[in-house]
Amino acid sequence: MTFSRAFAMLLLLGAGTVGAQQAPPSTPVTQVTPLMTRALADYPGKEAVVLTVEYPPGGSDPVHRHNAHAFVYVLQGSIVMGVRGGKPVTLTPGQTFYEGPDDVHTVGRNASLTEPAKFLVFLLKSRGEPVLTPVH
Repeated sequence: MTFSRAFAMLLLLGAGTVGAQQAPPSTPVTQVTPLMTRALADYPGKEAVVLTVEYPPGGSDPVHRHNAHAFVYVLQGSIVMGVRGGKPVTLTPGQTFYEGPDDVHTVGRNASLTEPAKFLVFLLKSRGEPVLTPVH
């Protein structure tokens, strides 16, 4: 299973447990596009992962963690991000968000019900570990 497919499946599985009904097949889903994965020779056992995430209008993530340093940069639209113990923030293009390895990502969604949103994610994580782990 590819990295993109595994990440998308985790998002879909988590999103399916949040709502009472599943979305119709024609409803767009969150799209994750891996751009690069690179082992870091100066940091044995670590790797960098770069990807984009596109939320459809009204799209969101399930509660999860990354077990990584995650840096988010908004490219398009407006997103709401938050971690356990913090206040959710609304971000627009050019703004950034950080999640630490111990953070639980409790809020991740498109702020708009009519426009898509897209952001770039840079992760610094242990090599071979999953990009996203659902939290129940």
